[in-house]
Amino acid sequence: MLTTTLRAFQKIDTRIRMSWAASGADAFLVSYPKCGGTWLRQILSDYFNRHARCGNAGLSPMFEVLPDFDLDPARGIPAFRYTEERPSVPLVLVSHLGYRRSLFLNRPVIFMVRDPRSIIVSAYFHATRHKHCFEGNMDAFIADRKQGLPALIVYLNEWGRGLKHHENAVLSYEELTEDPAGTCTRILRFLGHTTSARELQASIDASRYDAMRELDMAGSPAAHDDESHQTRCGKVGGFADYLSDVQAELIEQTCMDWLTPAAVELLRRGGTRLVCGSYELHC
Repeated sequence: MLTTTLRAFQKIDTRIRMSWAASGADAFLVSYPKCGGTWLRQILSDYFNRHARCGNAGLSPMFEVLPDFDLDPARGIPAFRYTEERPSVPLVLVSHLGYRRSLFLNRPVIFMVRDPRSIIVSAYFHATRHKHCFEGNMDAFIADRKQGLPALIVYLNEWGRGLKHHENAVLSYEELTEDPAGTCTRILRFLGHTTSARELQASIDASRYDAMRELDMAGSPAAHDDESHQTRCGKVGGFADYLSDVQAELIEQTCMDWLTPAAVELLRRGGTRLVCGSYELHC
Protein backbone atom coordinates (compact mmCIF):
# COMPACT_ATOMS: atom_id res chain seq x y z
CA MET A 1 0.00 0.00 0.00
CA LEU A 2 2.82 2.40 0.93
CA THR A 3 4.65 1.61 -2.30
CA THR A 4 1.51 2.27 -4.35
CA THR A 5 0.93 5.58 -2.58
CA LEU A 6 4.57 6.61 -3.06
CA ARG A 7 4.38 5.86 -6.78
CA ALA A 8 1.20 7.89 -7.06
CA PHE A 9 2.86 10.88 -5.40
CA GLN A 10 5.93 10.48 -7.64
CA LYS A 11 3.72 10.55 -10.73
CA ILE A 12 1.97 13.70 -9.48
CA ASP A 13 5.30 15.34 -8.70
CA THR A 14 6.64 14.44 -12.16
CA ARG A 15 3.52 15.80 -13.86
CA ILE A 16 3.77 19.08 -11.90
CA ARG A 17 7.45 19.50 -12.77
CA MET A 18 6.81 18.66 -16.44
CA SER A 19 3.96 21.17 -16.61
CA TRP A 20 6.15 23.83 -15.02
CA ALA A 21 8.89 23.13 -17.57
CA ALA A 22 6.38 23.21 -20.44
CA SER A 23 5.07 26.58 -19.34
CA GLY A 24 8.58 28.04 -19.68
CA ALA A 25 9.48 26.40 -23.00
CA ASP A 26 9.83 28.54 -26.10
CA ALA A 27 8.53 25.72 -28.28
CA PHE A 28 8.20 21.96 -28.66
CA LEU A 29 9.68 19.85 -31.45
CA VAL A 30 7.29 16.92 -31.83
CA SER A 31 7.36 13.91 -34.13
CA TYR A 32 6.45 10.25 -34.22
CA PRO A 33 9.58 8.11 -33.76
CA LYS A 34 11.59 7.49 -36.95
CA CYS A 35 10.34 10.62 -38.73
CA GLY A 36 13.86 11.99 -39.13
CA GLY A 37 13.58 14.34 -36.17
CA THR A 38 17.08 13.51 -34.96
CA TRP A 39 18.55 15.10 -38.08
CA LEU A 40 16.59 18.33 -37.63
CA ARG A 41 17.46 18.33 -33.95
CA GLN A 42 21.16 17.95 -34.73
CA ILE A 43 21.08 20.83 -37.22
CA LEU A 44 19.27 23.16 -34.82
CA SER A 45 21.41 22.25 -31.82
CA ASP A 46 24.60 22.81 -33.82
CA TYR A 47 23.23 26.11 -35.15
CA PHE A 48 22.28 27.47 -31.72
CA ASN A 49 25.59 26.29 -30.33
CA ARG A 50 27.42 28.29 -33.01
CA HIS A 51 25.10 31.25 -32.52
CA ALA A 52 25.84 31.33 -28.79
CA ARG A 53 29.58 31.06 -29.47
CA CYS A 54 29.62 33.80 -32.12
CA GLY A 55 30.02 31.46 -35.06
CA ASN A 56 32.41 28.97 -33.50
CA ALA A 57 31.42 25.31 -33.46
CA GLY A 58 30.83 24.18 -29.92
CA LEU A 59 31.20 20.86 -28.24
CA SER A 60 27.88 20.77 -26.37
CA PRO A 61 25.99 17.50 -26.89
CA MET A 62 22.67 17.78 -28.69
CA PHE A 63 20.70 17.16 -25.50
CA GLU A 64 22.28 20.17 -23.80
CA VAL A 65 20.84 22.43 -26.51
CA LEU A 66 17.55 20.72 -27.46
CA PRO A 67 16.71 18.47 -24.50
CA ASP A 68 14.09 15.77 -24.28
CA PHE A 69 10.78 16.71 -22.70
CA ASP A 70 11.43 14.70 -19.55
CA LEU A 71 13.41 14.96 -16.32
CA ASP A 72 16.36 12.74 -17.22
CA PRO A 73 19.48 14.56 -15.93
CA ALA A 74 21.62 13.68 -18.96
CA ARG A 75 19.16 14.08 -21.84
CA GLY A 76 16.13 15.84 -20.41
CA ILE A 77 15.24 19.34 -19.24
CA PRO A 78 17.91 19.44 -16.48
CA ALA A 79 20.60 18.99 -19.17
CA PHE A 80 19.80 22.32 -20.89
CA ARG A 81 22.91 24.47 -20.52
CA TYR A 82 21.90 27.77 -22.13
CA THR A 83 19.49 29.18 -19.57
CA GLU A 84 21.57 32.35 -19.28
CA GLU A 85 21.66 32.80 -23.07
CA ARG A 86 17.89 32.79 -23.60
CA PRO A 87 16.25 33.97 -25.79
CA SER A 88 19.35 33.90 -28.02
CA VAL A 89 19.22 30.12 -27.53
CA PRO A 90 15.56 29.14 -27.10
CA LEU A 91 14.42 26.27 -24.92
CA VAL A 92 12.97 23.83 -27.46
CA LEU A 93 11.80 20.60 -25.84
CA VAL A 94 11.77 17.45 -27.96
CA SER A 95 9.00 14.89 -27.61
CA HIS A 96 7.42 11.80 -29.18
CA LEU A 97 4.48 11.92 -26.76
CA GLY A 98 0.91 11.74 -27.97
CA TYR A 99 -1.12 14.90 -27.67
CA ARG A 100 -2.36 16.05 -24.27
CA ARG A 101 -3.18 19.70 -23.86
CA SER A 102 -2.43 19.47 -20.13
CA LEU A 103 1.18 18.60 -21.04
CA PHE A 104 1.85 20.90 -23.98
CA LEU A 105 -0.27 23.76 -22.60
CA ASN A 106 -0.43 26.65 -25.07
CA ARG A 107 3.18 26.55 -26.25
CA PRO A 108 4.19 26.74 -29.95
CA VAL A 109 4.79 23.39 -31.65
CA ILE A 110 7.08 22.38 -34.52
CA PHE A 111 5.56 19.17 -35.86
CA MET A 112 7.53 16.88 -38.17
CA VAL A 113 5.90 14.29 -40.45
CA ARG A 114 7.13 11.69 -42.91
CA ASP A 115 5.64 9.34 -45.50
CA PRO A 116 3.95 6.65 -43.34
CA ARG A 117 5.43 3.88 -45.48
CA SER A 118 8.95 5.10 -44.68
CA ILE A 119 8.10 5.42 -40.98
CA ILE A 120 6.88 1.83 -40.81
CA VAL A 121 9.98 0.43 -42.51
CA SER A 122 12.34 2.45 -40.32
CA ALA A 123 10.38 1.55 -37.17
CA TYR A 124 10.48 -2.13 -38.11
CA PHE A 125 14.26 -2.23 -38.36
CA HIS A 126 14.60 -0.14 -35.21
CA ALA A 127 12.40 -2.61 -33.31
CA THR A 128 13.93 -5.79 -34.73
CA ARG A 129 17.62 -4.92 -35.16
CA HIS A 130 18.29 -2.08 -32.71
CA LYS A 131 15.92 -2.47 -29.75
CA HIS A 132 15.18 -6.18 -30.22
CA CYS A 133 11.62 -5.64 -29.02
CA PHE A 134 9.81 -7.32 -31.93
CA GLU A 135 10.39 -10.73 -33.51
CA GLY A 136 7.77 -11.00 -36.25
CA ASN A 137 7.98 -10.26 -39.97
CA MET A 138 6.99 -7.05 -41.75
CA ASP A 139 3.35 -8.10 -42.14
CA ALA A 140 3.07 -8.75 -38.41
CA PHE A 141 4.76 -5.45 -37.60
CA ILE A 142 2.44 -3.42 -39.85
CA ALA A 143 -0.53 -4.89 -37.96
CA ASP A 144 1.00 -4.56 -34.48
CA ARG A 145 -1.15 -2.26 -32.34
CA LYS A 146 1.68 -1.02 -30.12
CA GLN A 147 4.44 -0.36 -32.66
CA GLY A 148 2.98 -0.68 -36.15
CA LEU A 149 0.51 1.20 -38.32
CA PRO A 150 -2.36 1.34 -35.77
CA ALA A 151 -0.08 3.18 -33.31
CA LEU A 152 1.01 5.66 -36.00
CA ILE A 153 -2.59 6.36 -37.01
CA VAL A 154 -3.66 6.99 -33.40
CA TYR A 155 -0.71 9.35 -32.96
CA LEU A 156 -1.43 11.37 -36.10
CA ASN A 157 -5.13 11.57 -35.27
CA GLU A 158 -4.37 12.85 -31.76
CA TRP A 159 -2.04 15.56 -33.04
CA GLY A 160 -4.31 16.39 -35.94
CA ARG A 161 -6.97 17.18 -33.37
CA GLY A 162 -4.69 18.96 -30.92
CA LEU A 163 -2.36 21.03 -33.06
CA LYS A 164 -5.05 23.61 -33.82
CA HIS A 165 -4.74 24.78 -30.20
CA HIS A 166 -1.13 25.85 -30.77
CA GLU A 167 0.81 28.23 -32.91
CA ASN A 168 2.55 25.71 -35.14
CA ALA A 169 4.87 24.96 -38.01
CA VAL A 170 4.74 21.66 -39.91
CA LEU A 171 7.59 20.18 -41.93
CA SER A 172 8.44 16.79 -43.38
CA TYR A 173 11.56 14.68 -43.60
CA GLU A 174 11.16 14.72 -47.38
CA GLU A 175 11.04 18.54 -47.38
CA LEU A 176 14.11 18.73 -45.15
CA THR A 177 15.97 16.37 -47.48
CA GLU A 178 15.00 18.32 -50.59
CA ASP A 179 15.84 21.78 -49.20
CA PRO A 180 17.57 21.68 -45.80
CA ALA A 181 18.59 25.36 -45.81
CA GLY A 182 15.19 26.67 -46.83
CA THR A 183 13.31 24.37 -44.45
CA CYS A 184 15.53 25.18 -41.47
CA THR A 185 15.34 28.90 -42.24
CA ARG A 186 11.55 28.67 -42.06
CA ILE A 187 11.71 26.84 -38.72
CA LEU A 188 14.23 29.30 -37.28
CA ARG A 189 11.99 32.20 -38.30
CA PHE A 190 9.09 30.46 -36.61
CA LEU A 191 11.24 30.47 -33.46
CA GLY A 192 11.80 34.21 -33.89
CA HIS A 193 15.38 34.04 -35.14
CA THR A 194 16.96 35.95 -37.98
CA THR A 195 19.06 33.34 -39.72
CA SER A 196 22.76 33.55 -40.47
CA ALA A 197 23.02 31.71 -43.78
CA ARG A 198 26.72 30.99 -43.24
CA GLU A 199 26.24 29.51 -39.77
CA LEU A 200 23.20 27.54 -40.89
CA GLN A 201 25.05 26.00 -43.83
CA ALA A 202 27.94 25.08 -41.54
CA SER A 203 25.47 23.36 -39.20
CA ILE A 204 23.81 21.50 -42.09
CA ASP A 205 27.23 20.32 -43.30
CA ALA A 206 28.20 19.22 -39.79
CA SER A 207 24.91 17.32 -39.44
CA ARG A 208 24.92 15.68 -42.85
CA TYR A 209 23.78 12.09 -43.02
CA ASP A 210 27.27 10.66 -43.52
CA ALA A 211 28.60 12.39 -40.41
CA MET A 212 25.67 11.22 -38.27
CA ARG A 213 26.05 7.72 -39.66
CA GLU A 214 29.74 7.61 -38.78
CA LEU A 215 28.98 8.75 -35.23
CA ASP A 216 26.22 6.16 -34.89
CA MET A 217 28.44 3.33 -36.14
CA ALA A 218 31.34 4.35 -33.92
CA GLY A 219 29.26 3.70 -30.82
CA SER A 220 27.50 0.58 -32.07
CA PRO A 221 28.42 -3.01 -31.17
CA ALA A 222 26.83 -4.12 -34.48
CA ALA A 223 28.66 -1.86 -36.91
CA HIS A 224 28.51 -4.58 -39.58
CA ASP A 225 24.70 -4.61 -39.64
CA ASP A 226 23.53 -1.68 -41.78
CA GLU A 227 19.89 -2.09 -40.71
CA SER A 228 20.60 -2.01 -36.96
CA HIS A 229 21.60 1.63 -36.67
CA GLN A 230 19.40 4.52 -35.62
CA THR A 231 20.74 6.38 -38.66
CA ARG A 232 19.88 3.67 -41.16
CA CYS A 233 19.79 4.82 -44.80
CA GLY A 234 18.47 8.39 -44.99
CA LYS A 235 16.89 7.73 -48.38
CA VAL A 236 13.61 9.36 -49.41
CA GLY A 237 11.32 6.69 -50.83
CA GLY A 238 13.62 3.90 -49.64
CA PHE A 239 10.62 1.97 -48.30
CA ALA A 240 10.19 0.51 -51.81
CA ASP A 241 13.29 -1.60 -51.21
CA TYR A 242 11.63 -3.34 -48.25
CA LEU A 243 7.84 -3.29 -48.79
CA SER A 244 6.02 -5.39 -51.34
CA ASP A 245 3.43 -3.65 -53.50
CA VAL A 246 0.71 -5.32 -51.43
CA GLN A 247 2.22 -4.08 -48.15
CA ALA A 248 2.67 -0.54 -49.45
CA GLU A 249 -0.92 -0.47 -50.75
CA LEU A 250 -2.19 -1.79 -47.42
CA ILE A 251 -0.49 1.07 -45.58
CA GLU A 252 -1.90 3.58 -48.07
CA GLN A 253 -5.46 2.28 -47.90
CA THR A 254 -5.44 1.92 -44.12
CA CYS A 255 -4.34 5.54 -43.79
CA MET A 256 -7.10 6.59 -46.17
CA ASP A 257 -9.66 4.66 -44.14
CA TRP A 258 -8.60 5.61 -40.62
CA LEU A 259 -6.82 8.96 -40.61
CA THR A 260 -9.07 11.89 -39.73
CA PRO A 261 -9.31 14.87 -42.12
CA ALA A 262 -7.16 16.87 -39.68
CA ALA A 263 -4.44 14.18 -39.71
CA VAL A 264 -4.54 14.00 -43.51
CA GLU A 265 -4.09 17.77 -43.53
CA LEU A 266 -0.97 17.39 -41.36
CA LEU A 267 0.53 15.07 -43.97
CA ARG A 268 -0.52 17.42 -46.76
CA ARG A 269 1.19 20.36 -45.06
CA GLY A 270 4.36 18.27 -45.04
CA GLY A 271 4.04 17.50 -48.74
CA THR A 272 2.28 14.10 -48.68
CA ARG A 273 -1.20 13.89 -50.20
CA LEU A 274 -3.51 10.90 -49.98
CA VAL A 275 -5.47 10.72 -53.22
CA CYS A 276 -7.77 7.80 -54.01
CA GLY A 277 -5.69 5.38 -51.99
CA SER A 278 -2.32 6.51 -53.32
CA TYR A 279 0.34 8.97 -52.24
CA GLU A 280 1.50 12.00 -54.11
CA LEU A 281 4.68 13.56 -52.77
CA HIS A 282 5.06 17.30 -53.27
CA CYS A 283 8.39 18.41 -51.83
